[in-house]
Amino acid sequence: MPLALLWVVTPSTEVCSGLGVTDSLVGRSISNGRSKRISKKQENLNSWRLNVAKPKNRSERYPVLSSMVANPTGEMAVLSSEQRVYDVVLKQAALVNRELKKREDLDLDVKPDIAVPGTLSLLGEAYDRCGEVCAEYAKTFYLGTQLMTPTRRKAIWAIYVWCRRTDELVDGPNASHITPTALDRWEARLEDLFSGRPFDMLDAALCDTVTRFPIDIQPFKDMIEGMRLDLRKSRYKNFDELYLYCYYVAGTVGLMSVPVMGIAPESKAPTESVYNAALALGIANQLTNILRDVGEDSRRGRVYLPQDELAQAGLSDEDIFTGKVTDKWRNFMKKQIKRARMFFDEAEKGVSELSAASRWPVWASLLLYREILDEIEANDYNNFTKRAYVSKAKKLLALPIAYAKAKLPPRSISSMSKV
Repeated sequence: MPLALLWVVTPSTEVCSGLGVTDSLVGRSISNGRSKRISKKQENLNSWRLNVAKPKNRSERYPVLSSMVANPTGEMAVLSSEQRVYDVVLKQAALVNRELKKREDLDLDVKPDIAVPGTLSLLGEAYDRCGEVCAEYAKTFYLGTQLMTPTRRKAIWAIYVWCRRTDELVDGPNASHITPTALDRWEARLEDLFSGRPFDMLDAALCDTVTRFPIDIQPFKDMIEGMRLDLRKSRYKNFDELYLYCYYVAGTVGLMSVPVMGIAPESKAPTESVYNAALALGIANQLTNILRDVGEDSRRGRVYLPQDELAQAGLSDEDIFTGKVTDKWRNFMKKQIKRARMFFDEAEKGVSELSAASRWPVWASLLLYREILDEIEANDYNNFTKRAYVSKAKKLLALPIAYAKAKLPPRSISSMSKV
């Protein structure tokens, strides 16, 4: 994920968020007695934990299935990465459907604010800080979130900040100091957060978010798994392996966001199809990142391209490290770009099914990211020394197009009306 620096990680695994908060991955919660100095704000946060952030009933946990299952003959069959991920999609959709049914019975949209004296101002400050980070590092997306309802807008900011912080653990300038143990502690901290025990102010914003929307912990844990892959893996032997990595580091964001974005009340599309489209957008975005950053990644000793497809094209890692554009490379890139565009096409099917107030930022993200592929082509497939980027003029042009698309009714409705 192409995220700019938010965290500075020291050799002692202390993490300074760059947001005025210093945390330690060694300690799991500032309420566990390990912190000797507690500020007034931290006291308020502790109170907030006890009174507001009660753990939800999360007895169901959805791990990614094992890659091996028994077939009717008793032999073991290997599930593809897409099948494994789709199982997660189905279970996330089922969670949303249960929650929507519950809220229909109660005639609720999202859970109401719970006013606890001395806590709402702190929580408001946490959400405001998340919004500032989003505005600084994701300007176009932040602009789009202004069309959302205040509750949904703040929730998306909180999710964005958590994803950004997670990514910086292994992608920041001090990533060499991060170990698998540090990621284990980050995951334990995530579990505390989902149990109503946030570590800091920014965690508190996400903790509040997951009490308001039917968001499951699994996509968050899967993103951390993607960070673990980056620590131990720098090659992917085929697209099946690469697909799973793309799901971990980007597809998960779609699964986190759909419950907050909301599905249009008039949509007739199955919930799982909307989730699948969100997943496809994450995969498409990450494949685009990979194709754009081939040269940059190679200078770090990483090749995020299917090794078997490179070999079929008559290419090797050495060709990538050399960084010379040849006809073999152009032909290889054409096939990779075609695949990424197929995922963008799949994603389009679900964007129009989102709630009206949530479509614009998603359409903007889709259109702008897809244009990066056009820029790679315009650079004659030289992604070794030239970085493909969308100009400011093209970005400005894309915004009204995205806005116009966001105004269209759900496809499931418009397509039915033509029958």
